[in-house]
Amino acid sequence: MVSPVARIEECDMGPPWLKLMLKANYFIHCAVHGDSNKSECNMFCLDCVGNALCSYCLISHKDHRVVQIRRSSYHNVVRVNEIQKYIDISCVQTYIINSAKIVFLNERPQPRPGKGVTNTCEICCRSLLDSFRFCSLGCKLGGMKRGDPELTFTLRAKLKDGTHGGSESDESSTPKKLRRSPIFSRLMEGLTIYSDSHSSSGDDEATTKLSPTTPPIYNHRNARRRKGIPHRAPF
Repeated sequence: MVSPVARIEECDMGPPWLKLMLKANYFIHCAVHGDSNKSECNMFCLDCVGNALCSYCLISHKDHRVVQIRRSSYHNVVRVNEIQKYIDISCVQTYIINSAKIVFLNERPQPRPGKGVTNTCEICCRSLLDSFRFCSLGCKLGGMKRGDPELTFTLRAKLKDGTHGGSESDESSTPKKLRRSPIFSRLMEGLTIYSDSHSSSGDDEATTKLSPTTPPIYNHRNARRRKGIPHRAPF
């Protein structure tokens, strides 16, 4: 029987399927459908928590949570839009491959970082952008085993608008929309009221005036005449 303390520690280290997904053997022929075409095992069922699956195995996993494992430079990856539904991938650097954001499953050691590198993975020393701490899900799991209380794979509660509280790992590499401050909102509201009141009164001036206004055009030729400078006729 597993003690409550052990269950809490296991929950803190992520869901039970995470470690098995990281250790599973992918891109091998399926033991059941090995004689069929496209029997390469590149799927993993989060509900059954077993071995990797091929496309023919999906018939037995209908309505299950299944993610597809892909490969990049001989390393296993998973798309961000698939895995972030189930775990928090913050602090893990994301990459763009074939126009899709992905995260690596396991560490990719890099003993000699490039010149000018100021940030590396805390586990395998892979070169990273300054806003990330780990290069893969496995490295984040290794950081959690060290006892860092700030790390978690547990998804945060959703807000009323349906979004997750806090930031995701790919936010630092994605431009954010400018947030309107309360002062800016009040100014825009006042300008809207001013414009509506003028348009309803039948005024010809339909556009809203902003401050400061455009200064009048200064005519230097007229200014010279007022100062008494004679105007010479052309020859």
